[in-house]
Amino acid sequence: MHPPLTLHRHPMCAEIIEQFQKCHLDHPIKKFFGECTDLKVKLDRCFREEKAVKRKANFEESKKLRARLQAYRKETAENP
Repeated sequence: MHPPLTLHRHPMCAEIIEQFQKCHLDHPIKKFFGECTDLKVKLDRCFREEKAVKRKANFEESKKLRARLQAYRKETAENP
C-alpha cells in the first residue's frame, strides 16, 4: 500500500507517480496481473528515499530547537 498519490505532497516522485497513474489508465485489467508492478517498485523506492530526506531534515531541525531550548533553560536558571 502506498500513500495518496498527490503530486504536491511528493515532488521528488512526481514523474514516477504520473507514469504509474498513466499505466493504470492504459491497462485497466492488466494492472491486476502485474503490468504496472515495475513502476510500483520504483515508486516505493522513491517514497523511501523521500522519507529519508525528510527524516534527516526534521532531525537537524530538532537538534537546533533542542539547543535553543537548552540555552533558554540555562538562561532562565541563572536569572530567576
